[in-house]
Amino acid sequence: MNFFKRLFSSEKKETLDKGLEKSKTSFFDKLTKAVAGKSKVDDDVLDNLEDVLITSDVGVDTTLKIIERIESRVARDKYVGTEELNKILREEISSLLSETQSGEATEFEVPANKKPYVIMVVGVNGVGKTTTIGKLAYQFKKAGKKVVLGAADTFRAAAIDQLQIWADRVQVPIVKQQMGSDPASVAYDTLESAVAQDTDVVIIDTAGRLHNKVGLMNELSKVKRVMQKVVPDAPHDVLLVLDGSTGQNAFEQAKQFTAATEVNALAVTKLDGTAKGGVVIGISDQFQIPVKYIGVGEGIEDLQVFNKYEFVDSFFK
Repeated sequence: MNFFKRLFSSEKKETLDKGLEKSKTSFFDKLTKAVAGKSKVDDDVLDNLEDVLITSDVGVDTTLKIIERIESRVARDKYVGTEELNKILREEISSLLSETQSGEATEFEVPANKKPYVIMVVGVNGVGKTTTIGKLAYQFKKAGKKVVLGAADTFRAAAIDQLQIWADRVQVPIVKQQMGSDPASVAYDTLESAVAQDTDVVIIDTAGRLHNKVGLMNELSKVKRVMQKVVPDAPHDVLLVLDGSTGQNAFEQAKQFTAATEVNALAVTKLDGTAKGGVVIGISDQFQIPVKYIGVGEGIEDLQVFNKYEFVDSFFK
């Protein structure tokens, strides 16, 4: 199977290449050292490769899976030269990601039979949650969708203000109340407004704190229940936003949030400023939750749909 047929426009691909530059350079520097002086892939090279993958934030469990696959290949082919390692890694990681049945989108789309399509966004403060919502709104609007935002993070005045700035910038309506209002009430009003206006996509912001999992679970459950009074199967996506530059901390947050609520989609941000891009591979594999979006730059166009083939192609270029 050809994993690497071109799916993105050259512009989008260039943005992705540039956004993953630090991760790629760091990875290949380590890989070069790992195979220095070796002509074939042997136990030493595999041990070194294991270190390279772990220190590139791929995560221990996913690294062990990748190493096992390469070991099987070495055993089958009898001789594998180190110059082939890059190609083999690329193929095995693509194959691993293919098993998650996700990361195949190329455009910002939502199912036509779900209207409005409701996305509830969760994540701790500082991961780029509000920025991701703003950029998502921009991309959906650009794709010809009617979008409305709901400011249900009512615990910080700054959160409401930041979302208002994005709503103004993207020129989409926002539903909000005063700081300290009931988040479920804001979500309810947002969906009522969306249904009345025949909106395609609703994006609801929620409070970014995780100091008390029980409190968070209760609050998010209430928001969901109240939304379902208006749109019975809402939310369609519970989108967890993670900061890719935090590496293993992003794994920890994913663990905590997936325990607290039913997350079914991930967005990994800030990949352009870090060498920890491998975290996307590990999170996608370990949690078996689709990575839907990745942030590869600060520009409004730099939120992309996650396509595993294009990602791996850029990472191993």
